[in-house]
Amino acid sequence: MAPDQGNSFLPHLGGGATDFELAGQLCYALLLREGEIPVAQLEAMCRSAMASPEGTLYLANGDGTLELPASAGPWQALLEEARRSGTVATRPDALACPLTFRDMLLGLLAVGGKAEGYSALEHRRFGDLAALLAGALHARQAFNLRQEDLARMEAKVEEQSQILDHIHDSVITMDLSGYIMGWNKGAERLFGYTAAEAVGRHILFLYADDGSETLEEEDDLFYNAFLDHGRREFEVRRRKKSGEVFWASVSLSLSRNEAGEPAGLIGYLVDITNQLEREEKLRLHAKIFEHNSEAVIVTDAMQRVLSVNKAFCDITGFSEAEVRMSLPALLQPTRDDPNLAAEIQVALASSGAWQGELWDRRKNGDTYPVWVSISSVKNTRGILSHYFLVFSDISERKEAERQIYRLAYYDALTGLPNRSLLFSLLEQALIEAQRNQTHGAVLFVDLDRFKTINDSFGHAPADALLKEVARRLQETLRAEDVVARLGGDEFIVALFDITKREHAALVGQKILDALAEPFQIEHHEVLLTASIGIAVFPDDGRDAETLLRNADTAMYRVKQTSGGPLFYSQEMNLRSLERLKLEGALRKAVERQEFRLYYQPQVELATGRIVGAEALIRWHHPEQGMIPPTAFIPLAEETGLIVSIGAWVLDAACRQGRLWREAGYEDLTIAVNLSPRQFRPGLSQLVNETLERHAFPGENLELEITEGMLMHNSEAVIQMLEDFHQAGVRLALDDFGTGYSSLAYLKKFPIDNLKIDRSFVSGIPHDGDDSAIAKAIISMAKNLRLLVIAEGVETEEQLDFLRAAGCDEIQGYLFSPPVPVEDFQLLLERNNG
Repeated sequence: MAPDQGNSFLPHLGGGATDFELAGQLCYALLLREGEIPVAQLEAMCRSAMASPEGTLYLANGDGTLELPASAGPWQALLEEARRSGTVATRPDALACPLTFRDMLLGLLAVGGKAEGYSALEHRRFGDLAALLAGALHARQAFNLRQEDLARMEAKVEEQSQILDHIHDSVITMDLSGYIMGWNKGAERLFGYTAAEAVGRHILFLYADDGSETLEEEDDLFYNAFLDHGRREFEVRRRKKSGEVFWASVSLSLSRNEAGEPAGLIGYLVDITNQLEREEKLRLHAKIFEHNSEAVIVTDAMQRVLSVNKAFCDITGFSEAEVRMSLPALLQPTRDDPNLAAEIQVALASSGAWQGELWDRRKNGDTYPVWVSISSVKNTRGILSHYFLVFSDISERKEAERQIYRLAYYDALTGLPNRSLLFSLLEQALIEAQRNQTHGAVLFVDLDRFKTINDSFGHAPADALLKEVARRLQETLRAEDVVARLGGDEFIVALFDITKREHAALVGQKILDALAEPFQIEHHEVLLTASIGIAVFPDDGRDAETLLRNADTAMYRVKQTSGGPLFYSQEMNLRSLERLKLEGALRKAVERQEFRLYYQPQVELATGRIVGAEALIRWHHPEQGMIPPTAFIPLAEETGLIVSIGAWVLDAACRQGRLWREAGYEDLTIAVNLSPRQFRPGLSQLVNETLERHAFPGENLELEITEGMLMHNSEAVIQMLEDFHQAGVRLALDDFGTGYSSLAYLKKFPIDNLKIDRSFVSGIPHDGDDSAIAKAIISMAKNLRLLVIAEGVETEEQLDFLRAAGCDEIQGYLFSPPVPVEDFQLLLERNNG
């Protein structure tokens, strides 16, 4: 077992006289003998006690560390084993044990060389010897520490005595009743009273307050408190001989006689009026410094940090200790920029201040912008002593500026330059082109049928498609070229330096090739085409506005011709002017009652009777005559005029439907096409008001919608269709199968009729695919209890096929083209009797 060296060091060496003699010798050597610890003598005592011819003793340092010297030689391994185990370590011819007291290592002891070896009893004797020696070493160590403390205290008392001998401040001694017994020169200078005037008087004559209650309170403070505690320090107001009142710092000590009983008071007074004023000022400054929302750094004349405030630590992440005496990190970049460093030094030398924007680095490595004010401070002799730097993190302000810049000059969706930035870049490029006699080009890129995609899939997928278009355009161009988005599906590509006119056409073709790769929208593969018009500068325009207008004109010409990239020509302006005239005339067409409705019969195959009529608009222009829908409906869609035109069509169809009902054709259904742009709040109300105005039943009105409207799948669209259904209005899904057809539409929306598009009807019965599709649509509609109408029926073969397939109704030139009201009336009379 390990000896219990932490609790006792009494001798346990067997109880014989020799053992106690050894214990006494150890105590004498360690506790009573002055000077260094006699290591050799202690080592010899231990060898003698253990009857061992060999032995060694090593003492630890005051902190418990012990490194064995090279001279430890053959003892080293055994001693290290004893230190690790914390108890007696053995080998046949030697013993070793650590000397520990309360887990603190005081030394290592070993003995050996005994011929017959060591018995178990000797092992225990050796452990007890080590415990005794450890206890004695600890006692000697504690004694040495007390001696050192005493020496330091004596030196301090001597030092204080010398200071008191030369002190110039006020020192006053009093008896226990408060009568002055001593009055030094410092007290004479402070109060203005000589020692003869002050000694013998009560200390109360120096008090600044005359009130008896206050005097009693101070009297208690002076006497009762000090008789209890022996010393007190406080701040009081005192009055000089001149009557001036001042603040004094008082330190009172209780003096005692030889018997230890209180004998008097010693008062030490210092005028602290100016000090308190300075301290108050410093406290105010410190509070301002510490609670300032801006970071503050104070440096020495060498620009080494002396102190920082809390805002600095919050902003940078550094503590004051981490940056003290280092160069402020925000000044580091100035060393790499000689011009900036020189600017700062010149400003500080001339005016003592500089301010501007710099970059700083946080503790985590992030860099951020700061607005810095640097000022120099000189001492009373006019010598530069300090700098102070005040800075604030302007990251949010810079980010706000960047955000404002992005909003002002970049498209929010694609991140491309917007119209404003494009115009600025173009104007600069035109100036340089004129100066350097170079050429450039502007390509106006407009996506074809993007509105259909937007209507079919909704805004979010369409926006994703626009971002992908922007990415492909950027990848197609050189780094010096610019691609911008004007809005919607319109993009501008600016080539600021081309050597040949044909290069612009090559870039246009590369753009078309890039866009020809399929796009993925909600697991659908979408093919996208574009129309590109090209204007070359300076030939086609010497300002940005003209260039874009001419490129736009060329782009619209491409849409009309369905060709590739097309360069602008003067002839295109004439066509653009015609288009503008057409738009102006279209806006007035409703007011001037220039529109007419034609009606195409819908015939029931089972009976051959006319059961419905699709209302189709025609424009009778006063100068150009009859303008077909294909010439003005796209323009009406683009300009938004389709909303007012659609309202006119609905009104005219319901008015005519009522007339036919009054003529006896009560089961005749009037079909009206709805544009996607008409699907806006108020449409269902418009339909209901129109039906009421003309007393036309909802059951006789059929609204034809496209699949694109349904793909929005919004609550507003669903509610609108439900409103129509509640009013009895029939809903027909037009051009079924040509778009992104989904059976979910037929299940979710209240559809009554399906219309097979003419593109499928035209191929039957000879085209196997068209025939199969038509049969499938008819079969599916029957299973869903929907009525099927086939459009574009022109031959008897098509009619026979559709009748055999189970189609319900047809419309097409085989029976009749769209005809005016009068002709349709004749068809009714002749066909329905």
